[in-house]
Amino acid sequence: MRKVTYLLPILFLILSCEDVIDVELPPTESKLVVNAVFRVDVTQQFIPVSLKVTETNGFFEENTITQLDDNATIVYGIPNPDAPEILEGGGTSSLAETEPGSGVYEPDPTFDEDQRIGIQFARPDMVFILFIQHKGRRYAARTPYSHVVPIDNLEQGDETLFSEDDIELLVTITDREEEDNYFVFDFDFNEFLALDDQFIDGQQFEFSYFYDKELQPGDEAEVSILGADLQFFNYMDLLIEQAEGSGGVFESPAATVRGNVFDVTGIDNSEIFDNVERPDNFALGYFAVVQEFKQGIVIE
Repeated sequence: MRKVTYLLPILFLILSCEDVIDVELPPTESKLVVNAVFRVDVTQQFIPVSLKVTETNGFFEENTITQLDDNATIVYGIPNPDAPEILEGGGTSSLAETEPGSGVYEPDPTFDEDQRIGIQFARPDMVFILFIQHKGRRYAARTPYSHVVPIDNLEQGDETLFSEDDIELLVTITDREEEDNYFVFDFDFNEFLALDDQFIDGQQFEFSYFYDKELQPGDEAEVSILGADLQFFNYMDLLIEQAEGSGGVFESPAATVRGNVFDVTGIDNSEIFDNVERPDNFALGYFAVVQEFKQGIVIE
């Protein structure tokens, strides 16, 4: 009892010495975040065009929804061999905010002509350019359409990585021969994997994926394979690495990972879609038009 009596004052003394320290973080300039990865199902009639814009806040604050100054515009077509900045055989699509204050922009239904983009334009030689304006600044992004191979087989394996509770998925795909192919896998639950065909060109390939999330028997997962070009692959590879343990790669892109949406305010040359000369002028996020195949699986 005496030992307990002597220890209690010491414990109270230790606890009383704990002070709350407020760390003053340096002010950060908010950045526009563009979430515009369009996943294409070629069995549908139209490309699912829907982009969302938000703004970054402080280090520990969530992004806030924002609005564009005007409708967004997508120009699409096949680049002219003699003038790649000119797109031919395509069209334009005007995107309006679906609901005031939502920050979500989709093909404007008030136009006389249908602003949706037909699925016939989902082809490997097609290029898409996005133009948006936000708080007086003009942004642009350029991306090709990226096709992809389907998932040959998806099943649950019985191997473990760290513990007996690990869940293994076995994924099988067949790579296209004599093409540089890049893949982004969405394993649901905000878990992604970027993969290239450097060592599997033209071959059927099976690999294992182990979930970070603890899953229970009966849980359902939807696994997708997305097409990618080299730029999107590199972006996703870096983003996956930096976003591990966060709320998801598309919700709050890491500030150090630059996408393909650049500030082109005052630039008249439509060929400029990089930030070599303007390294600090860019938005976060990415614009991509990619083919998607998906399969579901029930965890056993």
